Amino acid sequence: MMLGSISFLDGPVKGFMRRRDLLAALPLFATGLLNQSVARTAPVLRVGAALPDPPFEFNAKDGPAGFDITLMQRIAVMLGREWQLVPYRGTDFNGIFAGLDDGSYDCVASGTTITPGRSKIADFCPPYAVSGQSLVVDVGRHPNVHGIGNLKGLVIGVQKGNTSQPVADKLVAEHRAARVLVYAYDEIEKALDDLSTGGCDAFMKLAPVTAWFVRDRPKLRVVETGITVERLGICVGKGNTQLHNAITKAQAALVVDGTLAALIKQWLGVGATLPA
Repeated sequence: MMLGSISFLDGPVKGFMRRRDLLAALPLFATGLLNQSVARTAPVLRVGAALPDPPFEFNAKDGPAGFDITLMQRIAVMLGREWQLVPYRGTDFNGIFAGLDDGSYDCVASGTTITPGRSKIADFCPPYAVSGQSLVVDVGRHPNVHGIGNLKGLVIGVQKGNTSQPVADKLVAEHRAARVLVYAYDEIEKALDDLSTGGCDAFMKLAPVTAWFVRDRPKLRVVETGITVERLGICVGKGNTQLHNAITKAQAALVVDGTLAALIKQWLGVGATLPA
């Protein structure tokens, strides 16, 4: 089915919207939130994301899925644009922002924490969720580790460029942990395996992600949450005011109608909340 320049496919074809997104968009046409003339001419909305990072974004059997995937598909409909996922392949998450400058994608939606440093190289929309770092251990190996206060002499695993890295570095600097083991961003499953084999002793990551992974790993347990308070959001290239404002307006509408809160509950669970 075609609507303007937007393709809505019935099947689970990777990188495009499905029929249900069209149905969700119909009220937007009726209320004028979606400009039909724009829909006929607007370019594809290319969204950069680092996979796998469930439940924010991951490849399911039917194609890309997750919180950011669903949210950006809804926003693309509201902007009258096709949604397209552009996977980030780098090993350091902080490298994802370069794709905004070189034109690889138009925005980044990837469970991204808004920080002062990142705000210098990208323009963030208002936060869509609040979350925080959590700690995972193999409780068989470390039954006495209940949080970051029990890490003395132990190795903390983090992903390169993740906001857990400076938190772990600070614990080491304060002699509250032995050292930090940095994994490539796409090596999260290896890091979790190492918790049981002895490669590292604890792993730090945003709470929705650790909760997702330990579901199928009975030896692992999230022993602490709320280590940090982090605001997550979508970002565009510096100075891209038009797209920044359009995404901000669409996101605000999804807050008002309850969609954003519902998506947080569906995908992120108790590990994240709607910003106050």
